Amino acid sequence: MMAFEQIPKKDWYGILGADPSASVSDLKQKYQKLVLMYHPDKQSADVPAGTVEKCIQKFIEIDQAWKILGNEETKKEYDLQRHEDDLRNMGPVDAQVYLEEMCWNEDDHSFSLSCRCGGKYSVSKDEAEEVTLISCDTCSLIIELLHYG
Repeated sequence: MMAFEQIPKKDWYGILGADPSASVSDLKQKYQKLVLMYHPDKQSADVPAGTVEKCIQKFIEIDQAWKILGNEETKKEYDLQRHEDDLRNMGPVDAQVYLEEMCWNEDDHSFSLSCRCGGKYSVSKDEAEEVTLISCDTCSLIIELLHYG
């Protein structure tokens, strides 16, 4: 199970105040700045207990966000999940297609399928193991990717 699936879905980029297109070094800078602001040791002793508790919770969230976004593998998985969630919100699935029914392209190691609009659905070999929804590159149609047994 991926680290970010154990916790209710959160916008880890939003927690760090970063754009999803931000580089890892930008994410690290934002993380370090926030950690310094919210670290429990940096909180004043005369601040109300509730405020300290909120800062600790924020600190924990910032740390969780960095654990996911600071690691290339978990960041990739999180980004794929975000993309799939975005596709689910775009509209209904047009068709269910087995990966084995798609055309293999040796040049870029991807699978593709023509869409009825003339565009195409495409997915890399690596992504095919992780994603279940693929959008057409020219229209709003979405297919669900299935795998044989």
